[in-house]
Amino acid sequence: MIRIQLRLTQMRRALRLALPFAIAALWVALLVVPAARAADPFLRRTATVDVVRHVGPSVVNITTERLSETPSPFRVRPDNSDPRYEAFFDNFFEPRARTVQSLGSGVIFDREFDAEVVGADANNDLAVLRIIMDKKETLPFTPPGNSDDLMVGEPVIAIGNPFGLSSSVTTGVISAINRSVNAQGSTPFHGLLQTDALINPGNSGGPLLNAEGRLIGINVAIYGGAQGIGFAIPINVASRVIHELLLYGEVHPVWLGLEFQDIEPALRQVLAIPNESRGALVHRVQPGSPAARAGIRRGDVIIGVDGRGLSSAVELNDTLWRMTDGQEIRFELFHDEKIRSVAAQAEEMPPSVVSNIAHRMLGLDLNLSVKDEAFEIIEVLENSAARTLGLQPGDFLLRVNGVVLTDAEALRRAIARLRGKTRALVVVQRGPGRYHLTIPLAQ
Repeated sequence: MIRIQLRLTQMRRALRLALPFAIAALWVALLVVPAARAADPFLRRTATVDVVRHVGPSVVNITTERLSETPSPFRVRPDNSDPRYEAFFDNFFEPRARTVQSLGSGVIFDREFDAEVVGADANNDLAVLRIIMDKKETLPFTPPGNSDDLMVGEPVIAIGNPFGLSSSVTTGVISAINRSVNAQGSTPFHGLLQTDALINPGNSGGPLLNAEGRLIGINVAIYGGAQGIGFAIPINVASRVIHELLLYGEVHPVWLGLEFQDIEPALRQVLAIPNESRGALVHRVQPGSPAARAGIRRGDVIIGVDGRGLSSAVELNDTLWRMTDGQEIRFELFHDEKIRSVAAQAEEMPPSVVSNIAHRMLGLDLNLSVKDEAFEIIEVLENSAARTLGLQPGDFLLRVNGVVLTDAEALRRAIARLRGKTRALVVVQRGPGRYHLTIPLAQ
């Protein structure tokens, strides 16, 4: 007991002597650590800071204005009133015009410029603007990266102007690639990048960057009702569209020579398609077409496109609709209980194909020489819907599904847009009269 008590006494004495030194050492540590952290630039100057510093000046805030007419509040026509009532008030109360502004982002922010539209493609939600400026001036730009080698989980940075708050920066990671999104008021988008970097209204058109500051995507959409889910067009896709817009002001229609349909349940059993597989059945391949050269055959079932599973013919049509000239697309095909993969390269639709599609789907043979913004109908196929509707040789085709047929390119664009449709609204001229007709399309 004496020895134990002696040892405890010695330990207390040692602790009393050591305690002041320990407290002093702790104070020194508390003072030294912040100083060391403050002196270390890498704790604050992250890759994100460097990217924003270099890329920020090339991000622009795009403001558009348009005039919108609204009816006068004094011009209210009672139900079942005389039409002259409305005509009377039309002379006194003109519709009021108001300016409607829209905000968005773009990649090339330190001054305000006027700009003109070089070209736009609604299918890909992209537009190219030319800044009106002194030719001696130079502007910063963001170098494009490569969106084909992106990794899920790698860090990304989004810069834009959400709700008009200029040069806002958000960070996150690549959550997924090759996503399909049903955007409100638009056809579905496919092959998008998904990120958890916050993207809000006004971010659209702004850059999505990797940790090296390379442009890997164009922010395009947000997922309604969700948080932390944003989408971007891969830069490799955007570059192809932008190239077409710079050359032509629009994206030229392309073709693969491929026609397809949904798979009915009974047909699924006949073809022995696995239950987990979906897709579209190829029912026609044009001889000599890109699809034919790639080895796609009638009876093949397309179950995947560019590494993404396919759910229906509609989804395949949406995917092909956004293709550009020279773009390669890889198909996963099922046939005779075997799966194979082939690649086809899209091409501009040649005039012979335009004639072939108009002949087969519309039941019309056209003179491909435009005359007064119209194409003469030189033959109407027997037993065709066009013949049943009364179309005759000598009539002139003026419009197809809203496209005014001003030249051969307009005709090609209109015919290309028949793909996936079941009917066409056309405007036909006979003598001085013009007629609007709906023609069911032959498949």
